[in-house]
Amino acid sequence: MSDTAAIPFETALGALFAARGTERVRVPIIQPAEPYLDTAGEAFRRRIFMTRGEAGENLCLRPDFTVPVCRDHVARAQQLPRRYSYLGLVFRQRTGGPAEFFQAGIEDLGEENRATADARALADALAGLAACGVEAAAQDIVLGDQGLFEAFLRALGLPEGWQRRLIRTFGHDDQLEAALKALASGGAAKLENVEPDMLDLARQREEGALTRAIRRRMDEAGLPTHAGRSPGEIAARLIEKVAVAEARLSEASLGLLRRFLAVDCPLAEAADRLRALAEEAGLDLGRALTVFETRNLALLAADVDLKSVRYRAAFGRPIDYYTGLVFEVRAHGSDQPLAGGGRYDRMMTMLGAAEPIPAVGFSLWLDRIGDALTGDAR
Repeated sequence: MSDTAAIPFETALGALFAARGTERVRVPIIQPAEPYLDTAGEAFRRRIFMTRGEAGENLCLRPDFTVPVCRDHVARAQQLPRRYSYLGLVFRQRTGGPAEFFQAGIEDLGEENRATADARALADALAGLAACGVEAAAQDIVLGDQGLFEAFLRALGLPEGWQRRLIRTFGHDDQLEAALKALASGGAAKLENVEPDMLDLARQREEGALTRAIRRRMDEAGLPTHAGRSPGEIAARLIEKVAVAEARLSEASLGLLRRFLAVDCPLAEAADRLRALAEEAGLDLGRALTVFETRNLALLAADVDLKSVRYRAAFGRPIDYYTGLVFEVRAHGSDQPLAGGGRYDRMMTMLGAAEPIPAVGFSLWLDRIGDALTGDAR
């Protein structure tokens, strides 16, 4: 199937995207693989079709449009804010469906009013489904917020290493549960190979003394201190490793985290429930809850019915570049998204942008939409 083959719903979506003020972009099917390997996460990487170029570089068939559209923007140094749209083939290994399929969507770059851009992304995704003929009554909409999850972890006072580990599991329910169990029991057994005096210094966070001890060990072993990691870097990494391995959440704190992750309600009720939980526990969520409420107001202004959206505190999408809002729209009774997207503010600098660029977007799965309309749910 070629990238120029007839795209399902192309006319309807093309008209919608033009009405939304987007610029239609086309990016090559063959893409450098490193941007995906660096940003998308292990679950996504396993599904990419990889090959090598003549110079030995890693290449892949385009597995999504977000990364290449953003790379194209950086390469062309376009003015901001800017909204890009696309329709075309992507190539990804998946269970129960073809490995090449059509996607369409919008990437919204550089809008400083994040609440407005977030609301616009969800509203435009719903408008895209309507343009394809999917009735609102046949949809389930689920929304999560990785930024709020990260704020809750910070408020609990977890070591940064544990925060990063839990954040990496967000959107992977089994991995998150395994991490929570490890956090409840601690992981001292993983430190059996660390010498007792070094372990004591790491526990006491004596970075200077630990650095000197590591340098002395390296000198005694005849290892050059200028090759690989420096003694200071090794000391800092060991301090973090000990903190992560030996960190435990009290039953009370673990219970609070589980109560947070169990929040599952209409979006219209979510802010009140989250605020009540934070106040009861004496936790300061900083600006995260204000951001959440401001976005809800923007969604109302974009004519999104908050009662029709389900908020799940534990909901994430299994792609590592998301930083805030995440959402999916599914057909009733299906766990496969017809549309999905979210905010990815950190990715643009990873792709070479000189300054951070606010970014949010969504994709429509056109084959699944067609199946949903014909009753052939997968």
